[in-house]
Amino acid sequence: MLYHAYELQRSFLSSASAIATMGANMLNSPLNPMTFFGGEPIMASALEVFAHASAPYGKPAFGIATVDIDGTPSAVREEIVLKRPFGDLIRFRHEKLAKDAPRLLIVAPMSGHYATLLRGTVARMIPKHEVYITDWADARDVPLKEGRFDLDDYIDYLIGFLEHVGPGAHMLAVCQPSVPCFAAAALMSADQHPCRPKTLTMMGGPIDTREAPTAVNTMATQRPLAWFEHNVIAKVPFQYKGAGRKVYPGFMQLTGFMTMNLGNHMMSHWEMYKHLVNGDGESADATKDFYDEYRSVCDMTAEFYLQTVENVFQTHSLPKGEFMHRGKRIDPCAITDIALLAIEGERDDISGLGQTRAALTLTPKLPKAKKKYLMAESVGHYGIFNGSKWRERIAPVVEDWIASHN
Repeated sequence: MLYHAYELQRSFLSSASAIATMGANMLNSPLNPMTFFGGEPIMASALEVFAHASAPYGKPAFGIATVDIDGTPSAVREEIVLKRPFGDLIRFRHEKLAKDAPRLLIVAPMSGHYATLLRGTVARMIPKHEVYITDWADARDVPLKEGRFDLDDYIDYLIGFLEHVGPGAHMLAVCQPSVPCFAAAALMSADQHPCRPKTLTMMGGPIDTREAPTAVNTMATQRPLAWFEHNVIAKVPFQYKGAGRKVYPGFMQLTGFMTMNLGNHMMSHWEMYKHLVNGDGESADATKDFYDEYRSVCDMTAEFYLQTVENVFQTHSLPKGEFMHRGKRIDPCAITDIALLAIEGERDDISGLGQTRAALTLTPKLPKAKKKYLMAESVGHYGIFNGSKWRERIAPVVEDWIASHN
């Protein structure tokens, strides 16, 4: 019933958004005689903000057509190089890329948003790297015949992607995938797999959530796992390809994140309204672009979501040495030659300080020269991988780390 109620509400809001857009366009039209009586910019701006806030959002495109190389644009080619039921592997190359450029696998979170949330991450790394990224599927669009997808499958996908990229690749995990990426690195190291990554960069990842717990950690630990299974898991409605599949809906994840910082989101929309009233379309568009991406959400399979809540937030199985993959215990001590870079944001309210750095203490057999920690001052969770602080202060550290171990 939860999913059906959401779909009904979404249908109503979609119609209301369309009507509000029409109203805003009419009020802004130079052919509207009422514009001479004043007050129309205020009403039009209010309608435009409402229309944007209530509009439905689908999967965005990466839209990276060119990158700047030494002051000149270089065309970027985006292509799917490996298709899997629950996620594809996308490659980005530009026409001026060096033949011996490092190959970098960016692992996007499977946490309710599409891989395009990392558009800024990808764009910043394209000039000097052959970039690959995991493009996880919306679980509601995966037919039941494709079977389950759990944490074990996620790790298997990562290993398969690394095998496709080939030996000598580098891996970068943003937030949630830090745990399965670290697990995959340990498993491949234990097997001396030739395609294990040369470096693993973990950014704002919940390796050990006992360190500086945040509101996200508290929300995941204050109730038993059965509560999550009974209250936030829903079945996909009949109109989607994955009809009948049990999922953690993306709109539930979005609601949780919006509620955590409701005051900030309300202020952002108030500022957008003022920008529109004052005719500052550029500033208003920047807010719109952010929320276009932020509100584009997708579903996760129930089994993956519940296993993540249990292992990462409730039992802390990885830092305790109890994390299992298909019946085999994952041993972080097996990592002896994969250079680890842990990056945290000083103001991260999702993964607290120390949670990602814990990976460095879990690998006692890895030489100190292959470990590095960066605490980005005055940076929040999303600023770690997007925006000017990522581009100017954090990305250069990642590039240098990759280059020094390439």
